[in-house]
Amino acid sequence: MSRLGKITRRTLLVGAVAVAGGVAFGTWRYKTPYKNPLLTNLNKGDAALTPYVLITPDEITLITPRADKGQGAYHAQALLIAEELDVELDQISITPGAPDVVYWNQALADEASEFLVPAGGFMQDTAQIAVSAASKFIGLQIMGGSTTIPDGFDKLRAAGASARETLKLAAAEQSGVPVSDVRTQSGAVILPDDSRLPYTALAARAATLEPAQDVPLREPSEWRLIGKETQRLDIAAKSTGTQDYGIDVSMPGMVHATVLMNPSQGGGLGKYDTSEAFKIRGVSSVVEITGGLGIIADNTWRAIQGARAIEASWPKGPMPDTMDAHWLALSDSFTVDAQDSRKRNEGDVDTAMGADAVTAEYRAPYLAHAPLEPLNAVVRVDDDGAEVWTGTQVPRFLQANVARLTGLSPDQIKVHGQMIGGSFGLRLEDEVVKQATEIAMQMKGVPVKLTYSREEDMLHDFPRQIGMARMRGSVKEGKVEAYDLSIAMPSVTGSQMARQNQTVPGPDSQIVAGAFEQPFAIPHHRVTGYRAPELASISSWRSVGASSNGFFYNAGLDELIHAAGADPLEERLRLCNDPLSQKVLEAIAEMSNWSGSSPSAGVGRGVAFTKSFGVPCAEVVDIKQTEDGLRITDVWVAAEVGTVVDPVNFENNVAGGVIFGLGHAMFGEITYEDGVAEQENYDLYPSMRINQCPEITVRGLENGDRVLGVGEPPVPPAAPALASAIFALTGERMREMPFSKFVQFA
Repeated sequence: MSRLGKITRRTLLVGAVAVAGGVAFGTWRYKTPYKNPLLTNLNKGDAALTPYVLITPDEITLITPRADKGQGAYHAQALLIAEELDVELDQISITPGAPDVVYWNQALADEASEFLVPAGGFMQDTAQIAVSAASKFIGLQIMGGSTTIPDGFDKLRAAGASARETLKLAAAEQSGVPVSDVRTQSGAVILPDDSRLPYTALAARAATLEPAQDVPLREPSEWRLIGKETQRLDIAAKSTGTQDYGIDVSMPGMVHATVLMNPSQGGGLGKYDTSEAFKIRGVSSVVEITGGLGIIADNTWRAIQGARAIEASWPKGPMPDTMDAHWLALSDSFTVDAQDSRKRNEGDVDTAMGADAVTAEYRAPYLAHAPLEPLNAVVRVDDDGAEVWTGTQVPRFLQANVARLTGLSPDQIKVHGQMIGGSFGLRLEDEVVKQATEIAMQMKGVPVKLTYSREEDMLHDFPRQIGMARMRGSVKEGKVEAYDLSIAMPSVTGSQMARQNQTVPGPDSQIVAGAFEQPFAIPHHRVTGYRAPELASISSWRSVGASSNGFFYNAGLDELIHAAGADPLEERLRLCNDPLSQKVLEAIAEMSNWSGSSPSAGVGRGVAFTKSFGVPCAEVVDIKQTEDGLRITDVWVAAEVGTVVDPVNFENNVAGGVIFGLGHAMFGEITYEDGVAEQENYDLYPSMRINQCPEITVRGLENGDRVLGVGEPPVPPAAPALASAIFALTGERMREMPFSKFVQFA
């Protein structure tokens, strides 16, 4: 049987399949069936067979509603539809489509229920069902949490399968051949005499038919595309410099804008003098917006020059004056009153500690998203509607915010999603669209293209949360006996959702994500999260809470394993109580030829394991000492994802996550002075250079029965594996990132 089994017409019309990963995810408890948005304004002769497949007499278009930030999401979604539709990837066009409730993200709703609902019995199950139902009702169309593949694996294949069978019905009607005697191949229905009826030629007839029902999905042995090496649909455009991004949008009558915001976040608008700005050729106006100014000119460069010419004094924002005060706020949060959640509490930790407990404190700094493409958006506001062109991971939130600002209804706001030049979570924010809307409201009917300067982008980023952890533990007879990990950080979920005018009830499990769910059967084991006050405004950063907690958890476990005199990998294997995670650890041992000692003189080897977003991921890092400092030479990575949809893209995403995690562990840090970020461009925010990049070997395991995403899971183990390798080589523990504060990298 396939994971999906049978699908119904109603399921496809509302755009949500009744099962995912082999498990039913709920039934419709209210009568609000979603309509296929492609049926709106459909031209005669066009067939919108599902919300994901549009066939016209001219072309086959697949709707890929999850944003592409460079990780290949458009390609992966198209591949899943094409697998069952029986089209080749060079026969299709793709578009993210318009925001619509039909494209809600079930996989993210499942994650949200884990984030927001405390663990424990029937009430947990009931609350999680409620969160999932609420997400469905409001149409939680969000791209994030490594959910594109988990959410779409069955849903998109089902859409392709229904469209394929409907086209076969159309061909049977047109030819008079029984539908049982026709087949499909490469975008056409093949008749018994081997003549071909292209899908495009069948569009008009297919449009008159009810979508096919009860279509079984193909078995893995029949897959043509899934699991095979394919060329990404955007590779030619990106290789030739012809790929368009949001920053490339242009249209007649458009004006260009930038912003000048209070550099102290949250400080609001102060006094300003624009006289020098108007001496810059092309600068036409300066308008007030929330928290700052919008500068309008005839091109982006002149708008930025005009912004730099403005003299302004700014009120100070609310955050602490110094980084010492930020760290003190975290240190002061390890109190009963600040306890946010205790997601794990096994055995009797306090009794097991004894007088010789091992203790340590760890720190993880703020980190910027710093994508290559600066924030940008084009907005036009008219009396009867508005249009937005931008790259976004939250199109329906964006739509609602533009409606709120303009007084229009959400269905009067058209959003045109664009390819994104990097995000790492930043495009879950839509401040740039709100600001462009405020400017456009003062220039009705004129398209306003707002582009941040690099400095404004960095100064007004919502960085990764700052975090602190305290560990204590004990060992017994050469084994880890007790492990107590306490983590303090502000609530990233609370900060982020507040900007969407949403409140988050209950605990924020991101404070302990990447720590509490680790599959290690330590006899006495406790993980506690403490919610620190909001300091800087923060946001999701690639792997969110796990990005720092993977380091905290592994670093503490490493110190306990060392105190026990055990091998770092063998002790993890001994403690591991999850068969899939065991296979990952065994794979990484085999890949790296782990022997429990350094492979050669002058080489340090470290290992780390983190289960995040449901994905068990292990990494081994080798470093060597050179005259210029430490050099990372090799990294091995193994991850269990159930099914590797696209092997080439899988390897690239994993390797990219490793580089991202290592580079930030080595060098990354955002610091604040008087509420202002001190790193306002790349020269002050270094990361791994190409000559520092190690050889990376990747293996995807396919033992599980759940299909999982891999955009984020390779990040959390990277820092602790590097820290472990540094200790193996130098004997020095890395308890604070970035590690360049304590060692030199070549």
